[in-house]
Amino acid sequence: MRALLVVNPAATTTSARTRDVLIHALASEMKLEVVTTEYRGHARDLGRQAADSDDIDLVVALGGDGTVNEVVNGLLHRGPDLGRLPGLAVVPGGSTNVFARALGLPNDPVEATGALLDALREERERTVGLGLAAGTPGTEDESVPSRWFTFCAGLGFDAGVVGRVEQQRELGRRSTHALYLRQVLRQFLDDPHRRRGTITLERPGTDPVADLVLSIICNTSPWTFLGNRPVYATPKASFDTGLDVLALSRMSTPSAARYATQLLTSSPERGPQGKHAVTLHDLTDFTLHSKVPLPLQMDGDHLGLRTSVTFTGVRRALRVIV
Repeated sequence: MRALLVVNPAATTTSARTRDVLIHALASEMKLEVVTTEYRGHARDLGRQAADSDDIDLVVALGGDGTVNEVVNGLLHRGPDLGRLPGLAVVPGGSTNVFARALGLPNDPVEATGALLDALREERERTVGLGLAAGTPGTEDESVPSRWFTFCAGLGFDAGVVGRVEQQRELGRRSTHALYLRQVLRQFLDDPHRRRGTITLERPGTDPVADLVLSIICNTSPWTFLGNRPVYATPKASFDTGLDVLALSRMSTPSAARYATQLLTSSPERGPQGKHAVTLHDLTDFTLHSKVPLPLQMDGDHLGLRTSVTFTGVRRALRVIV
């Protein structure tokens, strides 16, 4: 087997020594080419090159969810093709690693590498569905290129939090759960739209859902992790179905406290519920419109402001070694 290992040297939970050990272990089992990313988007470029190559069987992403997202977007730059494209394997190296953990991989990179080698020896793989987001035709965002996401996207409040965290990291702050919680509070206090939402969800064959403050789109469950605690925004979401949505039509202080508590105590059987909560399961196509530009995030990466985004749930989009 010929494999390409894409290494993010800035991955927060792996040292240079640990990466060397992982590379040695993988190289003992396959013909391995190792490339260290040097700029934002480099992992996407490497994934594209692997997709266009005739001799790469597997791409291994060593890094966090951002690295995985870039590799996936490179691999699928011409769309899904299970029979032709290389498979994907993930060795978690970020601070959260939602995609890897949702696949059932250990969060420790050394243990995850062992699990990956076992899966290769036993020829274990699965196909997963992914989400695709694009600018909506006929709107000012129609020229925005499409982008794949592996586990979640968000328009509005949660994307604003992601943007604030990225700003703090650019100032040298470490990516910790405490940092995220502080930015949630600051976003809540500063958000001018939390009492009267600007988002409308439209999907074929049903009435629009208007005046939404928050919209979280999930491709799997859990939605994220706080340390080792999984958080289930949409417990029914799965790599084997379409996309799920959790939206809120109000975020006053009492309602925000209630839904935050429900998220923190959520489980695979029960997520946030209430008269201001909208939950939708297994959607294939829908669009989010906003009266004002709002931040958009995918897989924890802030992508700027958008007024209209069309989402598609694509089943069986990618082969993953697990």
